Amino acid sequence: MASDADSGQPTVGVSGGRPPLIVGISGSSGALLARRTMEVLGELGVPVHLTYTRACRQVWPDEVGHPLADDLAVWKERFATRVFNPEDFRAPMSSGSFATMGMLVVPCSMRTVSAIANGLSSNLLERAADVVIKEARPLVLMPREAPLSAIHLENMLKLARLGVRIVPPMPQFYLHPQTADEIIDRIVRRTLAVLGLAEALPAELRWRGDEE
Repeated sequence: MASDADSGQPTVGVSGGRPPLIVGISGSSGALLARRTMEVLGELGVPVHLTYTRACRQVWPDEVGHPLADDLAVWKERFATRVFNPEDFRAPMSSGSFATMGMLVVPCSMRTVSAIANGLSSNLLERAADVVIKEARPLVLMPREAPLSAIHLENMLKLARLGVRIVPPMPQFYLHPQTADEIIDRIVRRTLAVLGLAEALPAELRWRGDEE
């Protein structure tokens, strides 16, 4: 199946030749986290190859108020994001020979956690994560579920032992956020820093303890 992206669009170049970051959006609650992630990456000039799940398309309008396709169009226009549909196994991210800086799944449903933990590749997001693991590249998951069952925890532990970083969207209350938007922004920036994008986390958002 053909990609949603314009196949003639440059793969890199937004940030001077840096390999792209893969962003996967699953059908878990947390669309606002995904939206802010894309905005921050765009502001930083990080090239992104994005994919999503069918469930994501269902959940997105309930949380955002409009279809996922509307935001995809904006990201393509503003940030030159390349977007690939879930069935596009010819996408560059499906092969380990295509260089990337790693992958972030935000939000990450427990179904997606389970699929990645067990090496399934039933859609492009799962295949991309499988490739990132086998190529020993950074993979960060932002899981969204509560409460967590023993099955959920075991799947995440299995991934953590493989080097996958599990970063739940935990608010940093010690920074005294005043709005929901602040909480979302700080969660996203902290997660991107874990992925290796230190520039996403400005100095004022870093804990300094008793430092003068």
